[in-house]
Amino acid sequence: MPELPEVEVTRLSLVDRIAGARIEDVRLGKPLRWPLGCDPAQLAGRTVAGLRRRGKYLLLDLDRGLLLLHLGMSGSLRFAASQPPAGPHDHFDLVTNRGVLRLHDPRRFGAVVFAADQAAPMAVRLLGRLGMEPLSADFNLRAFHAGLKRHTAAIKQILLAGEVVVGVGNIYACEALFLAGVRPTVRG
Repeated sequence: MPELPEVEVTRLSLVDRIAGARIEDVRLGKPLRWPLGCDPAQLAGRTVAGLRRRGKYLLLDLDRGLLLLHLGMSGSLRFAASQPPAGPHDHFDLVTNRGVLRLHDPRRFGAVVFAADQAAPMAVRLLGRLGMEPLSADFNLRAFHAGLKRHTAAIKQILLAGEVVVGVGNIYACEALFLAGVRPTVRG
């Protein structure tokens, strides 16, 4: 599963190419984890204002609303001047005046969801309980410890839940706990 570092690298590789682009069309393949949340035709004519990351989510800010993208277990995003015809694992194409952003997701655990703003119900459902960004200036040992004290589950499960710190998946949780000499079953 793409974790925070992979999602951030994806964001950095796309932001300069997609920011400022005008959406011309949206093409959907097989249904993903959640429905898009709007008629795809409603996105045509909107402009991509920027691309942010929150945990493992990419937030494609539009001049009106935003698209929340999650890569799921096996998803990837590709941006190109043009794309070949969609294959069986290509589930979302955002066609812009600069090129096509395509979500390729063999296992279909990924998602693309439109929200009018970050206060929209689906945005709150997906982003509302997320913890601190580990790359932010506010994240430090004291804040991390305070977050852990609020939970009684096993430390690995706390890390995976994303309510204390975001972006940690199975690989990084296992590696971090191993390097720290902490058993994954130790209670928070």
